[in-house]
Amino acid sequence: MYVIGTAGHVDHGKSTLVEALTGIDPDRLTEEKEREMTIDLGFAWLSLGDGEEVGVVDVPGHRDFIENMLAGVGGIDLALFVVAADEGVMPQTREHLAILDLLNVQSGVVALTKVDLIDDPDWLELVTLDLHDVLAGTALADAPIMPVSARTGAGLDELRAVLWERLTAVSPRPDLARPRLPIDRVFSLSGFGTVVTGTLNDGRFRLGDAVEIQPSGLKGRIRGLQTHKTKLETARPGSRVAINLTGVDRDQVQRGDVVAAPGILSATILLDVTYRHLADAPAPLKHNVEVKLFVGAAEVVARTRVLGAPQINPGEEGWLQLALEQPVAVARGDRFILRRPSPGATLGGGKVLDPHPGRRHRRFRPEVVARLQTLAQGTPSDLLLQALARLEPIAQSKLLAQSGLESGEAAMLLEELERDNQIVRLDQQLMTRAGWQRLLDKLVEIVRRYHQDNPLRLGVPREEARSRLKLPPAVFNPLVDEAVQSNLILSGETTLRLPGHEIAFTPAQQTAVSTLQRQMAAAGINSPSVKECKTAVGDAVYLALLDLGQLHQLNDDVVYAEAQYEQFTGRIVHYLRANGRINAAQARDLLQTSRKYAIALLEHLDDIKVTRRVGDDRVLA
Repeated sequence: MYVIGTAGHVDHGKSTLVEALTGIDPDRLTEEKEREMTIDLGFAWLSLGDGEEVGVVDVPGHRDFIENMLAGVGGIDLALFVVAADEGVMPQTREHLAILDLLNVQSGVVALTKVDLIDDPDWLELVTLDLHDVLAGTALADAPIMPVSARTGAGLDELRAVLWERLTAVSPRPDLARPRLPIDRVFSLSGFGTVVTGTLNDGRFRLGDAVEIQPSGLKGRIRGLQTHKTKLETARPGSRVAINLTGVDRDQVQRGDVVAAPGILSATILLDVTYRHLADAPAPLKHNVEVKLFVGAAEVVARTRVLGAPQINPGEEGWLQLALEQPVAVARGDRFILRRPSPGATLGGGKVLDPHPGRRHRRFRPEVVARLQTLAQGTPSDLLLQALARLEPIAQSKLLAQSGLESGEAAMLLEELERDNQIVRLDQQLMTRAGWQRLLDKLVEIVRRYHQDNPLRLGVPREEARSRLKLPPAVFNPLVDEAVQSNLILSGETTLRLPGHEIAFTPAQQTAVSTLQRQMAAAGINSPSVKECKTAVGDAVYLALLDLGQLHQLNDDVVYAEAQYEQFTGRIVHYLRANGRINAAQARDLLQTSRKYAIALLEHLDDIKVTRRVGDDRVLA
């Protein structure tokens, strides 16, 4: 799942372009339609590539509403950066670009809109050259510039193709089994109650999951899940999700709160961060300055505590501790933006290093700065987790030997990571939770594709699935067990299938099956051969009947319908219970058939461990 976010100056055609691409008007407020200007976040979606649905967050461009823009742009995979060809680069063009850079949005496409208004090709070339200069040195330096017209449709197909090409190059959002969804919209529906929306991070939610609303700690449960108005059993990381909550009233949640799995987030009013002050900031960032902090979808007032230096000059990086007026719920590594409250202006941004420092630091203590430098480079736990992700699955002894950490310390760190559900232990093998989740996804995809390619088979053979995943039984079997426990797949004796999969015959196929069943019932013990049955219904339907248990094939030639199979095997078992032994001749006489069918039944009962052979006789196993 992917999410695209728009960015760009007011009235440069962001919402019009979104509507042209998706067929959905993202401006939902009456005031937006009256003023013909986006004020709050808008949402839409479109199909790209082979039909993959991609979410779109449309943000305001006007400087008065940039703070609304920040609630939606943090969870995107790709920026659709919009510049009008008739105006070129404008003030909010530069500010939105700076915000994307600070939030580390790694991929983007520039849409040069309103080209239908330009008659002079020299002007278009001049605007394009100016854009290249503005993008240089930013996260969008290599972004393709696509001339388009939402009014005429010119360039839209090319833009869709480039969007998909750039999205597929983006690394998928990791599943760390620590799901959290920053809330960017809250509303209620009659008969359903509270609904919240946002972009899901770090894990997946399922129907019925217990959740916490942070920073308040309010508890609830997931009653319903939707993506793009499609109901879901499971929502995956990176997707735009609407969650219907039970146990939570509409007035108890707000934009900026976070829906999370219990125990993974908690409120904080202090943050240790690394910070970059914008080069064009009007003044240095000083100590104890009031700022607005934007992180996730939250907006809170904070005061800066500059650490290790008197101030942070324009274009420089440094360390801050942010003291917040209200609590927020964030995780280590989250990106943030700081803005001047009045007059509003973006100052800079950075990354959360420690969401729970515990106390206020003394500003110029060398050990405080040294700790922040270590956090920025990665803690020992981070390094161990990175090594495991690179080598998994791997035995603990080998991981400890290759981690570069002292073995006792590394073993303690592994125990902490296991308690935090960040690693999975499989007998002697270890995996990251993210790697384990990728294997689960691959297993489900293998089963899904098998159903797609073989609709008349009940499921993929277990051994075939294991072979495709290239996993040893010690990893594959626990993987299947967890997939079954999570209701992702169903496991038969020898096959794996999706919960909703059923074999369905066409009317013509069902007629052929019914005809064959009557023939086999009439033939009794002297059943039609495997070849004759395949000819009667076709190979695919024949295999489906085996999967469904309606046919039992004993060898390459002999096959029985279920009722006859139960009848004849039952008679042999009854004879053995009464007489202790049976040979081929006795079985032939018992069933009034030839040696061919008698021996086929006896050898089959040997194969399934009902009987065992003793000389020329069979006895019950």
